Amino acid sequence: MAIRLLLAEDTHDLNRALTTILEHENYEVVSVYDGEEALARISHENFDGVVLDIMMPKKDGLQVLSEMRAKGNYTPVLLLTAKAEIDDRVVGLDAGADDYLTKPFAMKELLARVRSMTRRHDEYAAKPLSFGDIVLDAQTFELAASNAVRLSVKEFELMQVLVAHADEPLSVDYLLGRIWRQEPDAEEDTVWLYVSYLRGKLKWVGSHVTIQRRDDGFCLATVEERA
Repeated sequence: MAIRLLLAEDTHDLNRALTTILEHENYEVVSVYDGEEALARISHENFDGVVLDIMMPKKDGLQVLSEMRAKGNYTPVLLLTAKAEIDDRVVGLDAGADDYLTKPFAMKELLARVRSMTRRHDEYAAKPLSFGDIVLDAQTFELAASNAVRLSVKEFELMQVLVAHADEPLSVDYLLGRIWRQEPDAEEDTVWLYVSYLRGKLKWVGSHVTIQRRDDGFCLATVEERA
């Protein structure tokens, strides 16, 4: 069965070009040109992934994303942003975006991001991972302790690597090569940003686990170990 994508991009020529390329790669693509139509389709149809331009008429991509997540829709979302919209990227990730891509971009990079975003859960280890009081579920992408929260694809991949190497500090270079290897614009600040997201979510789920900086790398630690 083909992976089904919603593409929301208001520039008609770019929309048509992206649709053609994605369909050539055997994706099933539903293309729309404004945020209002995007949200309507998302609300009534099932998609494996959503590609949202931030700047769109009627509703912008951030509004669509926020309303999706508020309704409990956790379909993976890739945001398309302009270079001047750095703050919007951060807001988008905070609002629940799984990834972002800066315009102009190479089509092969878009395809790599879409493949990563829509990666089937069964490509990850089926057995839940645990460390301390947390459980990481590969089927739902949920991080659980006293409460549970769904992680984005990149958050899940980072937490999965940290749990799998719980006793070994992992360097920024290692994490960039392992998780962001297909993203040449990723840098040390990218790793720090996602570490901060995971630290916040660990607090939100009521865990005694945190992410500690140790020996120029990152590793998991309990609160007691930090003291």
